[in-house]
Amino acid sequence: MADVVPPEVRSRMMAGIRGKNTQPELILRGGLHALGFRYRVHVAALPGKPDLVFPSRHAVLFAHGCFWHGHDCHLFKQPSSRSKFWAAKIAKNRENDSRAIEALAAAGWRVGVVWECAIKGRSRRPLESVIESCATWLKADERHFELRGFE
Repeated sequence: MADVVPPEVRSRMMAGIRGKNTQPELILRGGLHALGFRYRVHVAALPGKPDLVFPSRHAVLFAHGCFWHGHDCHLFKQPSSRSKFWAAKIAKNRENDSRAIEALAAAGWRVGVVWECAIKGRSRRPLESVIESCATWLKADERHFELRGFE
């Protein structure tokens, strides 16, 4: 299938996609801050540059976009144009995610992942439930946490 916009426009559109301060990330930050949690954002010294770092709880949270991280949900659809490029890119992102999570766990960090589908889309959870689930995990001693949408 041919792209419906010229390459210059597509390039500008893709350049506008943010890797930091995404809507799901801002929702998590706002909700957890309102509950009294304090954190650092995008700590470059840690593997994978986690979206939220809670040093006092030795925990990190990633807010993963379902498309960019190849999540198996309704928000992810393999592009039909340049499919080899996208398959390789998404596979590399997933590999980087696994490597970062393993390195963080090996360093003693507790690692949580909140998928975009938990916050938006037809399988989303109530936002209060998402924030409360994250807060409960942060207060507990569990090493790993993953929150996805209903399905």
